[in-house]
Amino acid sequence: MDIMLFHSVYGLRPAVEAAAERLRAAGHEVHVPDLFEGRTAETVEEGTELKEKIGKDELLRRAILAAAPYSERGLVYAGFSFGASVAQTLALGDERARGLLMLHGTSDIAPNATVDDLPVQLHVADPDPFESHDWLTSWYLQMRRIGADVEIYRYPGAGHLYTDPELPDWDETAAEETWTLALGFVESL
Repeated sequence: MDIMLFHSVYGLRPAVEAAAERLRAAGHEVHVPDLFEGRTAETVEEGTELKEKIGKDELLRRAILAAAPYSERGLVYAGFSFGASVAQTLALGDERARGLLMLHGTSDIAPNATVDDLPVQLHVADPDPFESHDWLTSWYLQMRRIGADVEIYRYPGAGHLYTDPELPDWDETAAEETWTLALGFVESL
């Protein structure tokens, strides 16, 4: 399976590379574009500032250019937080998308979006400061309305980016459960 894995606002950090290696060890071809072109952030605020400085349109352009050489084969789009929102945008716009694996984040859904039974798996902290319960309920209903087959897994007490061992959000138990489920999800596609 070809997987396009997008980083969070922290940039392309070791945790993203480790996630890619975990997926590769399971037999998948994983592409990890660096949307920030080598820049990383030490805090969410710094990462958000970097993301805003580059701009939404430019980041989306970079993501599309990274995915384009592989999309004909049918990609699984995946990402962490901000990267999950990028993955969602691309997956909903790619009729060949095989699946969408979202860790720690979601995004708005275009009113005219439609998919044909796109498998979607979301892993999120509970509560999550960036993904409120009301928002997740609305997001889930919208995704179902457009034709996605959605699974949501919530991790009580975990921090927002709980799969990154270098961040204060790290939760080893939640991270291992997430990766067990995520690998099973990708294998099922």
